[in-house]
Amino acid sequence: MNTKNLTWENLNAQTAIPEIVKPWLIDDQSLTHKLKQKFGDFNVNVLSQMQTQVYENERILINTQADCIVREVELLGNQQVVVFARSIIPITHDTKDLHTIGSKPLGEILFNDSNIVRGRLQITHTDGIWGRQSTFTVGQTRLLVSEFFLDNLYA
Repeated sequence: MNTKNLTWENLNAQTAIPEIVKPWLIDDQSLTHKLKQKFGDFNVNVLSQMQTQVYENERILINTQADCIVREVELLGNQQVVVFARSIIPITHDTKDLHTIGSKPLGEILFNDSNIVRGRLQITHTDGIWGRQSTFTVGQTRLLVSEFFLDNLYA
């Protein structure tokens, strides 16, 4: 999924969110936890996780000049892709433990550490797919998590 030129809005600016999508978009808790509740079989398929260039809009949002790890994953419920996620993780001392998590859900780490602070949710809609993004502050480092909800999630 190409996330380069998406337009993001604050959650409260968007009024035309379908009812079936709202519980997923506006929930400020762990998506991983929610998916595990919905699906008996939950897995993470890591598509890529490597040091690479990030989009300028992503770099501005997390306010960093540090090199970054870009992690793209599919979240699977009952062996079907239900969410695509793209995370931007600056390479700093604060985030060193996040660079080697493999297929462990990033959300489990972010939501199980009370020292990690989540920023506000922003949402987007493109080609029939709704998405949300938010920053997480780990120590002095801000990272970005974007999640896109696919049709199989609502089936």
